[in-house]
Amino acid sequence: MTDYVHIENVSKFFGEDQVLKNVTHDFAQGEVHGLIGNNGSGKTVLFKCICGFMHPDEGKISVDGVVIGRQRDFPKNTGIIIESPGFLPHMTGFRNLSILASLNGKIHKEDIVRVLELVGLPPKLKKPVSKYSLGMRQRLGIAQAIMEDPQFLILDEPFNGLDKNGVAQIRQVLLDLKKRGKTILLASHNMQDIEVLCDTVCEMDGGVLREVR
Repeated sequence: MTDYVHIENVSKFFGEDQVLKNVTHDFAQGEVHGLIGNNGSGKTVLFKCICGFMHPDEGKISVDGVVIGRQRDFPKNTGIIIESPGFLPHMTGFRNLSILASLNGKIHKEDIVRVLELVGLPPKLKKPVSKYSLGMRQRLGIAQAIMEDPQFLILDEPFNGLDKNGVAQIRQVLLDLKKRGKTILLASHNMQDIEVLCDTVCEMDGGVLREVR
């Protein structure tokens, strides 16, 4: 299996606090890779480094053969959920996605309708995002991450705020993406999510990454 993400001797400091400690790991293409660990263990910082939102102080990260932060600022063809998705609160979910889609011009109105239905949000809902529940905002964030059919997904706690039915629905969306050969990095506190979805599992503890499955 070809490696899609290559992490080599990566360390990250915030002042004197070392959040990532010489992390080295490869994530294979076309698989779902789970990342577990307590809050503050370094999972989100590692994800931010992989997608170019932060840069390592030491080491390097390559995505699809391109060094992030050197050859390219952000990995191409990537969908991302890290922390709370940010949307324009006074606009509808459909309008938010339409504005984001216009930046790349890769998808059309029909594609946005389809992806909203896929994640369980009514495309014609007139309610502004400011009135959305936490679960609805999370569904909209997932829709935004997958709407342009990216090859690579970085999903940090994608099930936050979802009820039982929402979790089942989004799990199925991710399983379908897995069948289509997408490469997915997934952090979750729920071990059932990890067991159902992931081909490999790594644990982050105190900035140290180790493979557990």
